Amino acid sequence: MLSDSQDASMPGTGSKRPLDGQDFKNLVEASLTWLRTNQQMVNALNVFPVPDGDTGTNMVLTMQAAYDEIANSSEHNFGKLVHSIAQGALMGARGNSGVILSQLWRGFSKSVDHHPVLDAPGLVRALAGARDTAYKGVVRPVEGTILTVAKDVAAAAEKALAETSSLKKILEQVVAAADASVQHTPELLPVLKDAGVVDSGGKGLYVILEGMLRYLNGQSLDSAAGIVRPLAEMNLENAMEAVEEGQDYEVIVDFRPHAELDLDSFYEDLQEMGTSIQVGEGDGIYRLHIHVPTENRYAPIEYAMTLGTIKKVAMENLLAQMDELANQCGGDGKLSLAKVEAGQIAVVAVTPGKGIARVFASLGAAAIVEGGQTMNPSTQEIIHAFENLPTDHIVILPNNKNIILAANTAAGLTVKKVAVIPCKNVPQGLSAMLRLIPDGDFETVVSEMTAAIDTVETGEITIATRTVEIDGVEVEEGQFIGLLNGKLALSGSDLQGVCLGLLEKAHADHFEIITLFSGANVTKPEVVRISDAIRRAYPELEVEVQEGCQPHYHFILSIE
Repeated sequence: MLSDSQDASMPGTGSKRPLDGQDFKNLVEASLTWLRTNQQMVNALNVFPVPDGDTGTNMVLTMQAAYDEIANSSEHNFGKLVHSIAQGALMGARGNSGVILSQLWRGFSKSVDHHPVLDAPGLVRALAGARDTAYKGVVRPVEGTILTVAKDVAAAAEKALAETSSLKKILEQVVAAADASVQHTPELLPVLKDAGVVDSGGKGLYVILEGMLRYLNGQSLDSAAGIVRPLAEMNLENAMEAVEEGQDYEVIVDFRPHAELDLDSFYEDLQEMGTSIQVGEGDGIYRLHIHVPTENRYAPIEYAMTLGTIKKVAMENLLAQMDELANQCGGDGKLSLAKVEAGQIAVVAVTPGKGIARVFASLGAAAIVEGGQTMNPSTQEIIHAFENLPTDHIVILPNNKNIILAANTAAGLTVKKVAVIPCKNVPQGLSAMLRLIPDGDFETVVSEMTAAIDTVETGEITIATRTVEIDGVEVEEGQFIGLLNGKLALSGSDLQGVCLGLLEKAHADHFEIITLFSGANVTKPEVVRISDAIRRAYPELEVEVQEGCQPHYHFILSIE
C-alpha cells in the first residue's frame, strides 16, 4: 500500500511511468477486495424483492471470476492481462449488474488490446470504450443506472486528461465523478427516488473504482465505510444470501446511545467481532446487525451496552437456518405428471429427490416412485405406481442399480406390457427419458431409450462411511468421494476439489453439457461457488444447475 507521498515512485501513478500488467493486477485485486467488503451495503440498495436482486453479490461473483483468470498470472503485458480479465468477467457474469459489468470490462479490454502498458490517454480511451460497449449491450438503456455512472466516469476522465497526465490524479477525478453520479441517480430514475436509495449497480461500480484509488493511497480495504440508513430501509434478508464460513450467528441489537456515536469507530469495533455489518437509525434508536462466530455471539450485545440502553435483542443460529433452507426442497410437493391415454407409453421413474422428480415430470413421466440409495422401493410400490394408469404399455426407469431387480420383478407380476430400462443412475434415466415418444411403437421406443443410457457419463459425490482402499483409491472415513459411472474414482477433503477432479477423470472437456443436481445437504452458497468453479475450468461447456434435493449425495453430475 502506498501513500500520496509515494505517488511519484509508484509505477503508473506519477506522470512518467505507466501501468504494466502486474501493476493493474494489484488494482483489480484491490477493487475486488473493497467490493466484497462493501457487498452487503450494495445489496441493501436493491429496490425490487426478486431472487436475483442481490447486486452486490452478483458483482462480487463477477469480479471474482474476472480476477480468478489472472490470479496466478505473471503476465506483464497490460493488454493481454486485461483481455483475460474481460474473459473471466464474461464467463462469470451473474445477474443484470454482473452482465453489464462484464460488458464494461469487455469494452475496456477492446480499447487497450495489444497495448503493453496503460498510460493516461489509454485509460481515457478504455473508459470510453467501456461506456460504449455497455450501452450497446443493453437493448433499452435506462439512465439512472450503472450505465449513467459509466458515462459520467468516461466524461470525467476525458476532462481530467486535459489537465494532467498522472493516472492517479485522473483516477481521483473519476472516483469523484462516479460518487456524484451515483448520488444523482434518484433524480433520473423515479423508482430509486421513491425507495429513497441510489442505484445499486452504479454504487457497485463506484466501489470498484474507489478500491483502486484506496490501494494507491495506502488505505484499508477490509474496513467497510461507516453507513447509517433509516431503519425502514434496512434489508436484513439480503444478509442471509451469502453466509460465509465462521458466520455462525446473526445478532441484531436495538439501542439508544448515551451520546452521539462516532460512526467510524463504531464500525471498526464491530469489524473486530464479525461481518455482514449493517447499521440503521430511527427516532434516536440505533439497530446494529452483524454475523459472528459462536464464541462472539454475545460480544455485540455487551458492546452496545457500553454505548447506551438496550431496547431489543434478536439472535439466530445461521447454520441451522442454512440447513433448513437447504432442506426446503420440493416446494408444495405437487408434481405436474403427464396424462396418458390408452395405447400410449407411460413412464414410471424412481427418483431420489423432489427436485429430480420435478425434472422427470417435466419431461413427461406419468408416475414417480420415491427411492434411491438407502430407500429402495419395494416391488409392490413400483406396481402400485402403474397399475391404475389407463394404458397397457409401461416403461420403468429404476435410476439405481439396486432397484433394477425389483423393477424386473414388478414387470413379471402384471398383465401389462412392461419394459425396464436398466439405467443405474439419474443421468442415465434422464437421457433415456429424452427418447420417449408417447405415441410411438413400444418396441422401438424401448430400444432407443435403452441405447440412450450409454450416451452419458455419470458422476456422484458423497461422504465415505468407512476407511477403505478400492481400485487403488485410498479413502478415509468422512472424506468426500467421487464415483464415476458407479466406480470409485477419487477422494479428498475438499468438495469443490473432488467435483473438479471427477470431471477431469471423466474427460469432461470432450463433452458439451455438464448438469449438476445439488443434494439436500448442500447449501446454496456452496452450489454457487462450485458451479462457478466448474464454469471457470470448462469455459467452452454449458453448465446447468438443478436443485435435485437428493439425500446423501452432495452432487449428481450428468456429463453429455
